[in-house]
Amino acid sequence: MSLRLPSEIVVEDVLPTLRVLLARTLADYGLTQEEIAANLGVTQAAVSTYVSGEPELAPRIAEHPRTVETVESVAAGLADGEMDGYDALAEILELVRAFEDRGPICELHEAAMPGLEGVGCDLCVRGANPELRTERAVLDDVREAARVLATSPDVAAAVPNVGTNVGTALPEATGVADVAAVPGRIYEMGGRVEVPANPEFGASEHVATTILAAMAVDAERRGAVNLATDDALLAVAKARGLDRLEFEAGYENRSQRLTDQFEARESVPDVLYHRGAFGIEPITYVLGETGADAARLAAELVADAAEQ
Repeated sequence: MSLRLPSEIVVEDVLPTLRVLLARTLADYGLTQEEIAANLGVTQAAVSTYVSGEPELAPRIAEHPRTVETVESVAAGLADGEMDGYDALAEILELVRAFEDRGPICELHEAAMPGLEGVGCDLCVRGANPELRTERAVLDDVREAARVLATSPDVAAAVPNVGTNVGTALPEATGVADVAAVPGRIYEMGGRVEVPANPEFGASEHVATTILAAMAVDAERRGAVNLATDDALLAVAKARGLDRLEFEAGYENRSQRLTDQFEARESVPDVLYHRGAFGIEPITYVLGETGADAARLAAELVADAAEQ
């Protein structure tokens, strides 16, 4: 993985784009190339390239509405003399700071360093942070879970029509946004498991609901994966001595209903399933301490069931 600092994104992508846009807008206001060069602190030759050539722009920056607004404001202020260099710099810095807070600079940074994808990275804003390390560990766990599902040959046949997902919650999770899963769900195609995207927090409400209900009773049960309900798989789970629990399929108040069932039995099952209802496909959840643990157990159960 290439190591690239956020400041490099600003220097190499953001500032060149802003200079080009400012040069062109100042030219539209009637300033000469020499005047534009003086305002931007560049050479007249550079301004000529900005205005007449085809310099490379960063589309995420150039096309952003905030960029358009700032460039127009700064160019107008410099052109009519209401702004000096200090005022112009202040507006540009405000734009850069806004873009560093989960904005286009973050997107460019993620493109340069894919390991940052999905972490909701606040590196520019809050620096190195223990919470961010925990979030990265959770995302890595879901990546591992997805890899297990994708490389286990029998899992594709167990993917329900609505798709599979796998999730891992943060240790102190309180809502769906605290549970990482795969956006768009994992699906079967041509007998293979396809994982469409890197995991993100808040990507699966249904898996998150199940995990959060489990955590309300057992804080260590932070992972789950869903499969199609299959009698052979349930039989294998029973034969292995796993704790199974059937629940009603409806979505209404599901979180509370599951929590109530778990509390009544004073434990969280290893395998949780329903038989479906009108418009609801039968689904089984395999639970674990993490999503990767749940995925490994699910892959074992599916493989054993396939041998029956």
